[in-house]
Amino acid sequence: MRVVVADDHPVFRMGLCRLLESVPEAEVVGEAWDTTSAVETVAETRPDVVVMDLHMPGGGGVEATEQIRRRTPDVRVLVLTMHSDATLVRKALRAGARGYVLKDASSEEILRALAAVHADQAILDASVADRVFAETAAPGPFPQLTDRELSILERMATGLDNEAIALRLGISVKTVQNHVSNVLLKLGARHRGEAIARARDAGIGG
Repeated sequence: MRVVVADDHPVFRMGLCRLLESVPEAEVVGEAWDTTSAVETVAETRPDVVVMDLHMPGGGGVEATEQIRRRTPDVRVLVLTMHSDATLVRKALRAGARGYVLKDASSEEILRALAAVHADQAILDASVADRVFAETAAPGPFPQLTDRELSILERMATGLDNEAIALRLGISVKTVQNHVSNVLLKLGARHRGEAIARARDAGIGG
């Protein structure tokens, strides 16, 4: 697993690199300290995963994540930050991050999150997930979803597969797959069937 570490704090960045280098299956192929260097380093090294801090000079980790996912969509992003604000979490997920872990997590938790993101699994720090779901409680079903994600969920709930949804919405199957992954992550659903069941319980589709 090839990893780029993006963090503007040199001491933390060095410590994280040492942690990753202690794992036989991980290889640190680049380091970054701001938005520009993060995007450029990923473009040059093409890692499997970027470990991304959110508060960095030059626009921050959300902006870097958006650019990386747009330019190199196969690269996965694991956010590692000290900030658990629900709004920031949602922005990072919308930008394309596959995981969100706090810096006070143990070394074992960070490595597990890295492995999960590398395997294209979505992962949220438990305390972060609790805060996101608490702060997104609002009238109407699933306010944590974007309009596009809610549209995807509605079509999932009517029994359409990804190919049919792509055809109906005029987008690619890959784009639909990405939206479905985000829907599952934000709903805390373990699989597509569970998300559909929740949607139908809320009166969507069926």
